[in-house]
Amino acid sequence: MKMLASARSAGKSVDFDGESYVIEELTEASFDGVDIALFSAGGSISKKFAPLAAKKGCFVVDNSSAFRMDPDVPLVIPEVNPEAMAEYKWKGGTKKGGIIANPNCSTIIALMAVTPIHRAVGVKRMIASTYQAASGAGALAMAELEQQTRDVLNGDPVTMEIFSWQYAFNLFSHNAPMTDNGYNEEEMKMVKETAKIWGTEKVHIAATCIRVPVMRAHAESINLQLENELSEDDARELLRKAPGVSIIDDRKNNKFPTPLDASDQDDVFVGRIRRDISQQGNFGLELFVCGDQIKKGAALNAVQVAELLL
Repeated sequence: MKMLASARSAGKSVDFDGESYVIEELTEASFDGVDIALFSAGGSISKKFAPLAAKKGCFVVDNSSAFRMDPDVPLVIPEVNPEAMAEYKWKGGTKKGGIIANPNCSTIIALMAVTPIHRAVGVKRMIASTYQAASGAGALAMAELEQQTRDVLNGDPVTMEIFSWQYAFNLFSHNAPMTDNGYNEEEMKMVKETAKIWGTEKVHIAATCIRVPVMRAHAESINLQLENELSEDDARELLRKAPGVSIIDDRKNNKFPTPLDASDQDDVFVGRIRRDISQQGNFGLELFVCGDQIKKGAALNAVQVAELLL
Protein backbone atom coordinates (compact mmCIF):
# COMPACT_ATOMS: atom_id res chain seq x y z
CA MET A 1 0.00 0.00 0.00
CA LYS A 2 1.17 3.54 -0.70
CA MET A 3 -0.20 6.98 0.20
CA LEU A 4 0.00 9.72 -2.43
CA ALA A 5 -0.52 13.48 -2.13
CA SER A 6 0.91 16.79 -3.27
CA ALA A 7 4.53 17.80 -2.76
CA ARG A 8 3.37 19.87 0.21
CA SER A 9 2.33 16.73 2.10
CA ALA A 10 5.12 14.44 0.91
CA GLY A 11 7.26 13.10 3.74
CA LYS A 12 4.53 13.23 6.37
CA SER A 13 3.39 10.02 8.06
CA VAL A 14 -0.07 8.48 8.14
CA ASP A 15 -1.02 5.65 10.50
CA PHE A 16 -3.42 3.03 9.18
CA ASP A 17 -4.38 -0.38 10.51
CA GLY A 18 -1.49 -0.47 12.94
CA GLU A 19 1.16 0.55 10.41
CA SER A 20 2.78 3.86 9.55
CA TYR A 21 3.08 5.01 5.94
CA VAL A 22 5.17 7.87 4.57
CA ILE A 23 3.25 10.00 2.09
CA GLU A 24 4.80 10.14 -1.39
CA GLU A 25 4.43 12.92 -3.93
CA LEU A 26 1.93 12.12 -6.69
CA THR A 27 3.68 11.83 -10.06
CA GLU A 28 3.03 10.13 -13.38
CA ALA A 29 5.20 7.24 -12.23
CA SER A 30 3.27 6.70 -9.00
CA PHE A 31 1.02 3.99 -10.46
CA ASP A 32 3.68 1.67 -11.85
CA GLY A 33 2.80 -1.77 -10.48
CA VAL A 34 -0.33 -0.52 -8.69
CA ASP A 35 -3.46 -2.68 -9.02
CA ILE A 36 -6.16 -0.48 -7.40
CA ALA A 37 -6.10 3.24 -6.63
CA LEU A 38 -8.60 5.27 -4.62
CA PHE A 39 -8.72 8.88 -5.81
CA SER A 40 -10.12 11.72 -3.68
CA ALA A 41 -8.10 14.78 -4.63
CA GLY A 42 -10.56 16.82 -6.69
CA GLY A 43 -11.61 16.84 -10.32
CA SER A 44 -8.53 18.45 -11.84
CA ILE A 45 -6.16 15.91 -10.30
CA SER A 46 -8.43 13.04 -11.29
CA LYS A 47 -8.68 14.24 -14.89
CA LYS A 48 -4.88 14.35 -15.17
CA PHE A 49 -3.82 11.23 -13.29
CA ALA A 50 -6.72 8.74 -13.42
CA PRO A 51 -6.40 8.06 -17.19
CA LEU A 52 -2.63 7.68 -16.77
CA ALA A 53 -3.14 5.14 -14.01
CA ALA A 54 -5.76 3.25 -16.02
CA LYS A 55 -3.44 2.99 -19.03
CA LYS A 56 -0.90 1.29 -16.77
CA GLY A 57 -3.45 -1.39 -15.87
CA CYS A 58 -4.60 0.17 -12.62
CA PHE A 59 -8.26 0.18 -11.58
CA VAL A 60 -9.15 3.66 -10.35
CA VAL A 61 -12.10 4.34 -8.04
CA ASP A 62 -12.60 8.08 -8.36
CA ASN A 63 -14.52 10.13 -5.80
CA SER A 64 -14.62 13.35 -7.82
CA SER A 65 -17.25 14.40 -10.35
CA ALA A 66 -14.73 14.29 -13.21
CA PHE A 67 -15.92 11.05 -14.84
CA ARG A 68 -19.39 10.45 -13.40
CA MET A 69 -21.27 11.32 -16.57
CA ASP A 70 -18.73 9.82 -18.97
CA PRO A 71 -20.70 7.13 -20.85
CA ASP A 72 -17.64 4.84 -20.83
CA VAL A 73 -17.16 5.03 -17.04
CA PRO A 74 -19.38 3.01 -14.67
CA LEU A 75 -21.07 5.04 -11.91
CA VAL A 76 -21.58 2.56 -9.11
CA ILE A 77 -23.33 2.05 -5.79
CA PRO A 78 -22.55 -1.60 -4.96
CA GLU A 79 -25.96 -2.30 -3.38
CA VAL A 80 -27.74 -0.67 -6.33
CA ASN A 81 -26.00 -1.39 -9.65
CA PRO A 82 -22.95 -3.67 -9.25
CA GLU A 83 -23.65 -5.06 -12.71
CA ALA A 84 -22.41 -1.78 -14.21
CA MET A 85 -18.83 -2.82 -13.41
CA ALA A 86 -19.16 -6.55 -14.11
CA GLU A 87 -16.30 -6.43 -16.62
CA TYR A 88 -13.99 -4.71 -14.15
CA LYS A 89 -12.10 -7.36 -12.20
CA TRP A 90 -8.57 -7.29 -10.85
CA LYS A 91 -8.16 -10.85 -12.08
CA GLY A 92 -10.26 -12.54 -14.73
CA GLY A 93 -12.20 -9.53 -16.04
CA THR A 94 -12.25 -8.32 -19.61
CA LYS A 95 -10.95 -4.89 -18.59
CA LYS A 96 -7.23 -4.50 -17.94
CA GLY A 97 -7.46 -1.37 -15.86
CA GLY A 98 -10.02 1.42 -15.97
CA ILE A 99 -11.93 4.06 -14.05
CA ILE A 100 -15.03 3.54 -11.90
CA ALA A 101 -16.75 6.67 -10.60
CA ASN A 102 -18.16 7.16 -7.11
CA PRO A 103 -21.52 9.00 -7.20
CA ASN A 104 -22.31 12.24 -5.41
CA CYS A 105 -23.01 11.80 -1.69
CA SER A 106 -26.63 12.99 -1.90
CA THR A 107 -27.31 10.62 -4.80
CA ILE A 108 -25.90 7.64 -2.90
CA ILE A 109 -27.90 8.36 0.25
CA ALA A 110 -31.14 8.83 -1.70
CA LEU A 111 -30.77 5.77 -3.91
CA MET A 112 -29.88 3.45 -1.05
CA ALA A 113 -33.40 4.12 0.25
CA VAL A 114 -35.34 4.50 -2.99
CA THR A 115 -33.88 1.73 -5.17
CA PRO A 116 -35.56 -1.18 -3.30
CA ILE A 117 -38.89 0.54 -3.91
CA HIS A 118 -38.05 1.30 -7.53
CA ARG A 119 -37.17 -2.35 -8.16
CA ALA A 120 -40.41 -3.56 -6.60
CA VAL A 121 -43.04 -1.23 -8.07
CA GLY A 122 -41.27 1.35 -10.22
CA VAL A 123 -40.73 5.02 -9.41
CA LYS A 124 -42.39 7.43 -11.80
CA ARG A 125 -41.33 10.70 -10.16
CA MET A 126 -38.96 11.60 -7.32
CA ILE A 127 -38.71 14.94 -5.50
CA ALA A 128 -35.79 15.26 -3.09
CA SER A 129 -35.10 18.05 -0.62
CA THR A 130 -31.69 17.73 1.02
CA TYR A 131 -30.38 19.13 4.29
CA GLN A 132 -26.62 18.91 3.90
CA ALA A 133 -24.04 19.06 6.65
CA ALA A 134 -20.81 21.03 6.82
CA SER A 135 -18.84 17.81 6.30
CA GLY A 136 -19.90 17.85 2.66
CA ALA A 137 -17.88 21.03 2.15
CA GLY A 138 -14.78 19.75 3.92
CA ALA A 139 -12.85 20.20 7.14
CA LEU A 140 -12.48 23.96 6.74
CA ALA A 141 -16.25 24.38 6.47
CA MET A 142 -16.72 22.31 9.61
CA ALA A 143 -14.19 24.49 11.42
CA GLU A 144 -15.92 27.65 10.20
CA LEU A 145 -19.30 26.44 11.48
CA GLU A 146 -17.73 25.79 14.87
CA GLN A 147 -16.02 29.20 14.92
CA GLN A 148 -19.15 31.03 13.78
CA THR A 149 -21.14 29.41 16.57
CA ARG A 150 -18.64 30.81 19.07
CA ASP A 151 -18.74 34.20 17.35
CA VAL A 152 -22.52 34.47 17.51
CA LEU A 153 -22.79 33.29 21.12
CA ASN A 154 -20.01 35.68 22.18
CA GLY A 155 -21.50 38.60 20.27
CA ASP A 156 -18.39 38.88 18.07
CA PRO A 157 -18.27 39.62 14.32
CA VAL A 158 -19.01 36.44 12.39
CA THR A 159 -16.04 34.84 10.63
CA MET A 160 -16.92 34.20 6.96
CA GLU A 161 -14.02 32.78 4.97
CA ILE A 162 -15.43 29.59 3.42
CA PHE A 163 -19.02 30.61 2.72
CA SER A 164 -20.42 34.01 1.71
CA TRP A 165 -23.25 33.62 4.23
CA GLN A 166 -23.46 33.16 7.96
CA TYR A 167 -23.68 29.43 8.55
CA ALA A 168 -24.27 29.20 12.28
CA PHE A 169 -27.96 29.47 13.26
CA ASN A 170 -28.85 29.77 9.57
CA LEU A 171 -29.36 27.72 6.44
CA PHE A 172 -28.97 28.57 2.78
CA SER A 173 -29.21 27.21 -0.74
CA HIS A 174 -26.36 24.81 -1.47
CA ASN A 175 -23.15 26.65 -2.34
CA ALA A 176 -22.67 24.78 -5.64
CA PRO A 177 -22.68 27.03 -8.75
CA MET A 178 -26.05 27.81 -10.28
CA THR A 179 -26.97 26.57 -13.77
CA ASP A 180 -29.06 28.28 -16.43
CA ASN A 181 -32.21 26.32 -15.56
CA GLY A 182 -32.32 27.71 -12.00
CA TYR A 183 -31.01 24.52 -10.37
CA ASN A 184 -27.55 24.40 -8.85
CA GLU A 185 -24.94 21.83 -9.84
CA GLU A 186 -25.53 19.72 -6.72
CA GLU A 187 -29.21 19.38 -7.61
CA MET A 188 -28.45 18.51 -11.22
CA LYS A 189 -25.94 15.87 -10.08
CA MET A 190 -28.79 14.08 -8.31
CA VAL A 191 -30.95 14.26 -11.43
CA LYS A 192 -28.34 13.12 -13.95
CA GLU A 193 -26.59 10.54 -11.77
CA THR A 194 -29.84 8.84 -10.78
CA ALA A 195 -30.78 8.45 -14.43
CA LYS A 196 -27.39 6.91 -15.23
CA ILE A 197 -27.32 4.57 -12.23
CA TRP A 198 -30.87 3.35 -12.81
CA GLY A 199 -30.31 3.19 -16.56
CA THR A 200 -33.45 5.11 -17.47
CA GLU A 201 -34.50 8.62 -18.45
CA LYS A 202 -38.15 7.83 -17.75
CA VAL A 203 -38.11 8.72 -14.04
CA HIS A 204 -38.81 12.41 -13.54
CA ILE A 205 -36.55 13.88 -10.85
CA ALA A 206 -36.15 17.28 -9.20
CA ALA A 207 -34.10 18.28 -6.19
CA THR A 208 -33.62 21.22 -3.84
CA CYS A 209 -30.33 21.12 -1.93
CA ILE A 210 -29.86 23.17 1.23
CA ARG A 211 -26.82 23.61 3.46
CA VAL A 212 -27.80 23.35 7.14
CA PRO A 213 -25.72 24.03 10.31
CA VAL A 214 -25.13 20.36 11.11
CA MET A 215 -21.57 19.17 11.51
CA ARG A 216 -21.83 15.73 9.89
CA ALA A 217 -24.31 13.51 7.99
CA HIS A 218 -26.87 14.62 5.41
CA ALA A 219 -30.65 14.34 5.65
CA GLU A 220 -33.13 14.11 2.76
CA SER A 221 -36.89 14.37 2.47
CA ILE A 222 -38.00 12.26 -0.48
CA ASN A 223 -41.41 12.20 -2.17
CA LEU A 224 -42.18 9.42 -4.62
CA GLN A 225 -44.85 8.92 -7.24
CA LEU A 226 -45.04 5.21 -8.02
CA GLU A 227 -45.86 3.23 -11.17
CA ASN A 228 -47.75 0.63 -9.11
CA GLU A 229 -49.36 0.78 -5.70
CA LEU A 230 -47.33 0.05 -2.58
CA SER A 231 -48.59 0.17 1.00
CA GLU A 232 -46.63 1.70 3.87
CA ASP A 233 -46.21 -1.72 5.45
CA ASP A 234 -44.90 -3.29 2.26
CA ALA A 235 -42.51 -0.38 1.73
CA ARG A 236 -41.23 -0.78 5.28
CA GLU A 237 -40.64 -4.49 4.71
CA LEU A 238 -38.75 -3.85 1.47
CA LEU A 239 -36.49 -1.39 3.25
CA ARG A 240 -36.03 -3.68 6.22
CA LYS A 241 -34.57 -6.33 3.91
CA ALA A 242 -32.39 -3.91 1.92
CA PRO A 243 -28.63 -4.23 2.50
CA GLY A 244 -27.01 -1.14 3.96
CA VAL A 245 -30.34 0.29 5.17
CA SER A 246 -31.58 0.59 8.75
CA ILE A 247 -35.07 1.72 9.77
CA ILE A 248 -35.88 4.18 12.53
CA ASP A 249 -39.64 4.65 12.24
CA ASP A 250 -41.25 4.83 15.68
CA ARG A 251 -44.38 6.95 15.33
CA LYS A 252 -45.54 6.31 18.89
CA ASN A 253 -42.42 7.90 20.38
CA ASN A 254 -41.82 10.35 17.52
CA LYS A 255 -38.43 8.75 16.89
CA PHE A 256 -37.08 9.02 13.35
CA PRO A 257 -33.63 9.31 11.72
CA THR A 258 -31.41 12.25 12.63
CA PRO A 259 -27.94 13.24 11.42
CA LEU A 260 -26.60 12.28 14.84
CA ASP A 261 -27.98 8.76 14.39
CA ALA A 262 -26.22 8.46 11.03
CA SER A 263 -22.90 10.09 11.95
CA ASP A 264 -19.96 7.69 11.71
CA GLN A 265 -22.32 4.84 10.73
CA ASP A 266 -22.10 2.67 7.62
CA ASP A 267 -25.84 2.28 7.05
CA VAL A 268 -28.31 4.77 5.60
CA PHE A 269 -31.23 5.33 7.99
CA VAL A 270 -34.83 5.61 6.78
CA GLY A 271 -37.98 6.70 8.59
CA ARG A 272 -41.19 8.78 8.30
CA ILE A 273 -42.38 6.04 5.92
CA ARG A 274 -45.91 7.12 5.04
CA ARG A 275 -48.41 7.36 2.22
CA ASP A 276 -48.44 10.61 0.29
CA ILE A 277 -51.99 11.73 1.02
CA SER A 278 -51.92 14.18 -1.91
CA GLN A 279 -52.00 11.22 -4.34
CA GLN A 280 -54.76 8.73 -5.01
CA GLY A 281 -54.53 5.27 -3.45
CA ASN A 282 -51.09 3.91 -2.63
CA PHE A 283 -49.31 5.50 -5.57
CA GLY A 284 -47.35 7.97 -3.44
CA LEU A 285 -44.82 7.56 -0.66
CA GLU A 286 -42.88 9.89 1.67
CA LEU A 287 -39.50 9.06 3.24
CA PHE A 288 -36.98 10.80 5.47
CA VAL A 289 -33.42 9.58 5.04
CA CYS A 290 -30.14 10.27 6.85
CA GLY A 291 -26.67 9.09 5.87
CA ASP A 292 -23.09 9.86 6.75
CA GLN A 293 -21.69 11.88 3.86
CA ILE A 294 -18.12 10.91 4.70
CA LYS A 295 -18.77 7.16 5.03
CA LYS A 296 -21.48 5.71 2.75
CA GLY A 297 -21.68 9.01 0.87
CA ALA A 298 -18.00 8.84 -0.08
CA ALA A 299 -15.25 6.70 1.48
CA LEU A 300 -17.21 3.57 2.34
CA ASN A 301 -18.83 3.42 -1.09
CA ALA A 302 -15.42 3.76 -2.75
CA VAL A 303 -13.98 0.93 -0.66
CA GLN A 304 -17.01 -1.27 -1.45
CA VAL A 305 -16.47 -0.59 -5.16
CA ALA A 306 -12.82 -1.57 -4.77
CA GLU A 307 -13.92 -4.79 -3.04
CA LEU A 308 -16.06 -5.66 -6.08
CA LEU A 309 -12.88 -5.61 -8.14
CA LEU A 310 -11.41 -8.49 -6.16
